[in-house]
This record gives sequence, structure tokens and C-alpha cells, in this order.
Amino acid sequence: MRVVRLSLILSVIVVISAAMAWASDGRVNKSALGLFWSTGKEEGELLKNPQPAEPEALDDNDELDGGFSSLDGMLQWAIGHSDPAKLKEGAKSVQRLSDDDLKRRQIEIKELMEKLKMPSDAELMKIAIDDLNNSSLSLEDRLRALEELLTLVEPIDNANDLNKLGGLAAVIRQLDNAEPDVRKLAAWVLGKACQNNPVVQKQVLDFGILAKLLEMVKSDAVEEANKALYAVSALVRNNLNGQEYFYAEAGDLTLKDILSNSTFDIRLRRKCVFLIGDLAESQLQNADQAELPFFRDHVFLKAIVNLTSSNDLDLQEKALAAIKSLLQLRTIDASALKDFCALDKALERMRLQLQQLMEEEDQSDYAKDVEILRREVELIFYKKLNKGIQVPT
Repeated sequence: MRVVRLSLILSVIVVISAAMAWASDGRVNKSALGLFWSTGKEEGELLKNPQPAEPEALDDNDELDGGFSSLDGMLQWAIGHSDPAKLKEGAKSVQRLSDDDLKRRQIEIKELMEKLKMPSDAELMKIAIDDLNNSSLSLEDRLRALEELLTLVEPIDNANDLNKLGGLAAVIRQLDNAEPDVRKLAAWVLGKACQNNPVVQKQVLDFGILAKLLEMVKSDAVEEANKALYAVSALVRNNLNGQEYFYAEAGDLTLKDILSNSTFDIRLRRKCVFLIGDLAESQLQNADQAELPFFRDHVFLKAIVNLTSSNDLDLQEKALAAIKSLLQLRTIDASALKDFCALDKALERMRLQLQQLMEEEDQSDYAKDVEILRREVELIFYKKLNKGIQVPT
């Protein structure tokens, strides 16, 4: 990767500040330097009002890996992190140079500017992809290439370019790497690229890797499992075709295994129940589609209800949200949720627990929010049971 050190940036700032001083003195034509300052801001303004997209203060040893959208932005950032007195002194010293020295300095500026020319996102992606395709690359560099792509594919336009550059194939190959950290990052990149992006979702699904990702969800490496489930969720979210692949690959059984086994990592269980709620929501939004047997499985439903007794309040909340969506499905039998899953008892147990938490200052606000959701679930549940009785308060 092309790396620009702070010291090199600052040296250019001194020279450019000096160049601006020459221009104001009438000794040098700015256009001859190939510079164009479009901001119209004084140096003092740049110091007081740094651009929001610029990075926050870095130590002198920090490195900048192409995080600026333009050279102009990079120079503004460097000015904002420079000593104004030194910049002015540098400008004054240049003003004392002879014409020959000024011409030589002008050549130096052009050379420095060429060195500092920042590559585009597409160029940076291509560099990372080439690194991944290099079989002799070290583990450290392979991880770094994936980390670069993880950042670069966040904008949707970059994500859409990934396959054009051969990036999807390169990243997917890393799913078979012997190192769990490489597999984890590869799954993370895929998830990030196809998050709410139908174009990339289709491209990834066409590679036929959903089964591989579901296999990774069962990995003993906790981080790999979490990032694999993140990628699976991103692939099937709001994507009916992806959901068909998911069920065809027995993804529902994978989710059931995770829900039923408390030894799984708590984060994985949260992701799992969140995905279930998301799938139920998708079913509600596509009412013309046949509801899948997966949702009517009593053992599966009981596993979700049991999560409401977890010690993790966040997991309880996600389980409630999933139950709320499931209750609204046509084929869900509320009586089974009562008789087999004991949802009524679970909701009452939660009410008492939340009542206690609301008395604790540090938990009160969150507990109140969860109680609102619990009440919504309770009302839907009793309505579906057609009880016509007053809901407990």
C-alpha cells in the first residue's frame, strides 16, 4: 500500500506555503506550480475549522493510508496540524532565495507533489486485491489487505466495483485459508460489501458460498463464527432469493442449534435471534409468499421464548422483537406459544424483572424501553388468543 508519512506532508506544506508567499510577492506565477486552491480559506480558518472528513489528531508516528478524498483535503489537514509560526518562517526564508534557487525549489515542489499524489479508492482496492492474489504474501500483509478492503467497500459505489476488479473472487478464496483471522476478515468484507446492496448480494450468491459461510458459523473460532453469521445475515436481508438459498442449505437448522445451545457465544446468539426477527419481518412484508414451516416449529419457537429468561438484557430485547414479528405471521399458533412455549409465563417473569430494573438508576431508561416492547408483545399475544381479558399490569 502507498503510505504517506506526516513529516513528508508537512515538508510539502512548508514549501507550498512559501510558494503562496512568492505568488503574493509577484515573484512566482501560481499556475506555473500546477496548484489550485479552491477553498478560499485563510490558514487561520483552517486551523480553527478543520474539515469534518479529515482525521482527528494523530501522533507523529501515525501513518496515513490514503484516507483523504483529494490532495487538497490532505494539504488542508496538514496545515491544520502544523505550527503556523514555522510555516511563516519557512515562507520568509524562501523569499530570500535567488531566482535560480526559486526555480530549483519549484522543480522540487513538482517532484514532491508527484510523490504525494493519492491513489483513488479503485486503485487502492486493486492493490489490495493484487496482494490477496499473491500466494507468497505474508500473513501480516494478507490481513492488512483484507482490512483495507473492509474500509474501502463501505461506500456502495466501491462495493459495486469490487467484483469488476476481481475482488469478490479474491476475497472468497480467503474463506478456505488455514488461518481463522483471515477467514474472519474475508467473511466480514463480504458482509460489509453486500449489506443492503442487492447488486452485490446477487453477485456473492452466484458464487455459491452460502453453504460455506453457514459452515463457518459453527466454527470453534468465536470471531470467525460471528463474522460468518454477519455475512449470512447481510446476504439474505431483504433478499427473497437469498432466503430461498438459506433454507435450501438448512440455515434454519443452524439457527435452531445456536438458539438451543447456551454454550454458544452470547454475541452469536444475539445475531442469530436478530436474523430470525429479520426473516419474520421479511415474511410479513411479502404476504403473498407461502410462510415457511421453519416458523411453525414448536421446538424452535420455544428456544426463542426461553431466551427471554437470559441474564443478558440485550438478548432478551432481541428475543422479544423476534417474537413480536413471529406472532403477526398467519400460521403462528398462539395457543402453542402458550401451552408448549409458556410465553405467558415468560412475559410475566420479564415484567417482574423489568419492574425491579426500573428502580435502578443506571438501568431504568433501558428497562422502560424493553418494558414498552414487552407490553406490545403481550397485547398482540392475548389478542391472537382471543381471550378478551384484561392484560396484567
